[in-house]
Amino acid sequence: MELKPGLSALVTGGASGIGKALCLALAEKGIFVTVADFSEERGKEVAALVEKENAKFHSMLKFPSAMFIKCDVTNTSELSALFKKHLATYGGLDICINSAGIATPVIFYKDQTDGSRSWRHTINVNLTAVIDCTRLAIQTMQAAQKPGVIINMGSASGLYPMYGDPIYSASKGGVVLFTRSLVPYKRQGIRINVLCPEFVETELASKVDSKLIGLMGGYVSMEMVHVACHVPVPVPRTGTIHVLGAFELIRDENKAGSCLWITKRRGMEYWPTPMEETKYLLPSSKLRSRSSFVAPLNIQIPQSFEKIVVHTLSHNFRSATSVVRTPLRLPIKPDHVLVKIIYAGVNASDVNFSSGSYFSGNKKDLGSLLPFDAGFEAVGIIAAVGDSVKNLKVGKPAALMIFGSYAELTMVPSKHILPVPRPDAEVVAMLTSGLTASIALEKAAQMDSGKVVLVTAAAGGTGQFAVQLAKLAGNKVVATCGGKEKAMLLKDLGVDRVIDYRAEDIKTVLKKEFPKGVDIVYESVGGEMFDLCLNALAVHGRMVVIGMISQYQGEHGWKPLNYTGLCEKLLAKSQTVAGFFLVQYSHLWQPHLDKLFHLYSLGKLKVAVDPKKFLGLHSVANAVEYLHSGRSVGKVVVCIDPTFSQQVAKL
Repeated sequence: MELKPGLSALVTGGASGIGKALCLALAEKGIFVTVADFSEERGKEVAALVEKENAKFHSMLKFPSAMFIKCDVTNTSELSALFKKHLATYGGLDICINSAGIATPVIFYKDQTDGSRSWRHTINVNLTAVIDCTRLAIQTMQAAQKPGVIINMGSASGLYPMYGDPIYSASKGGVVLFTRSLVPYKRQGIRINVLCPEFVETELASKVDSKLIGLMGGYVSMEMVHVACHVPVPVPRTGTIHVLGAFELIRDENKAGSCLWITKRRGMEYWPTPMEETKYLLPSSKLRSRSSFVAPLNIQIPQSFEKIVVHTLSHNFRSATSVVRTPLRLPIKPDHVLVKIIYAGVNASDVNFSSGSYFSGNKKDLGSLLPFDAGFEAVGIIAAVGDSVKNLKVGKPAALMIFGSYAELTMVPSKHILPVPRPDAEVVAMLTSGLTASIALEKAAQMDSGKVVLVTAAAGGTGQFAVQLAKLAGNKVVATCGGKEKAMLLKDLGVDRVIDYRAEDIKTVLKKEFPKGVDIVYESVGGEMFDLCLNALAVHGRMVVIGMISQYQGEHGWKPLNYTGLCEKLLAKSQTVAGFFLVQYSHLWQPHLDKLFHLYSLGKLKVAVDPKKFLGLHSVANAVEYLHSGRSVGKVVVCIDPTFSQQVAKL
């Protein structure tokens, strides 16, 4: 909803604290305001200030641009009269902010009364009244047949326990979950959200232990509330404010049932993150249909098949490999599965594999391993199963991450099969690329929310997942890429700051816009980029190295580099540089793959597959070279069997 003159708002608890600040901020936009509060003297003062501010926008009105109504929010009849008066005066209700709240005057277990003037009264003001006001606001908006926004004032104490006042914490926790359960009203054009601030300088907060407030980063001053009304979204990481949070919830049409957590320490964060939501949200029937798959009626098993083998150790994938035909050995081995490959994924490290870099031992001994099968990842359909395989069925989609994926058919131990909902190109992208991003950010980067995350080569196979997962976790994301097309993709994926190194200097941008450094780096380029990222790392920062693509190819292949002074740099700023190799986290593949597909099914994760078509095994070398050319956008995938993929697509 656009905040503009002529809208009307009703604010409970509007005579003081955050409620007062919100009334004045709304007046600065030319919005008519009904100030509701138990304090008549202060309430009339606020209404007068609102009317004075509104005079800049309105003249010759036949009704007041602001009015005060004394109201006890625990009295249902008074509340009902309040909303009727607002509707009669302004002809509708665009914004309702339920801000009235109190602390508990006596620790509940020390209360010798029935609690009607202590803990029970706190529940009535902070929770029951919010429910009542929300009910009346919905009815008023429905009666006017106009869309509207309701913001319930929660608290950070409703997100985590407040040991000094458990009743207050319980009441605000109730407000949070009550509000988040009202998402369905968005179908009627009514968005209901909850704002959860930490400590702002109000009479209510003055009763809290000052030591606790100091540990939490101190007060967010009320002056900040007023100043920040004019700060454009996104907000800075420090000096976060409550008015801006409320205004963001009002403006953003996508925020229905959202809970916005505001702290001085971390800024504005939506809670829970979409990543957390996937743990309990179930996809709708519409989304489940996206995951449905019907197995083909007949899967022909040939007597022979083609595959790619490495016959010479070289970083030049084309010269190191060839396509060969080999007989299919039947019957299927016990505890093994035969998979018909539909799509295979291309990775930067294919050239490391073809050179023997991933095998232990000296170069001379590696020659005895030749020839060996190439390819790391694929999706397909189970064509046959061996004895003792009970949990996998013929015709079911399957993914695999094991050597030998560049093949029409492959026989693998059943323990290496990753069940997937569909054998699509997007699922291939979720394997090496998606799993690397998901597991590396969780385990090596120890990523939480409220950080600045830098992703290099961000428009590539794994970078696209890293930027989205970092955003879903509630972080500010900076991404590097080369070219306008890649920059457009990253902006579409929600990246906050895209640095196109063909148009601007990465070092200059980072130094100017992020003078304190970045908290997490997801690095895959190596060489000069590694040095640049290390210098841009903040105090306590963590850099995760998942590869070094700039060093993989060349006349002499991959040569380790010296990083002089690395230990001294890390020590000076308490930084961490962590390596990540996906093979060593195989026990996490299935749960993280399930999580990625679930996010994709919910529409919270986009999967970019490079549009360039590579069909059949004979196109794999072209695909590898295309990836290393730097022209690819998204995941590079080879369709091993185009006819079969078309058949699956129709089904």
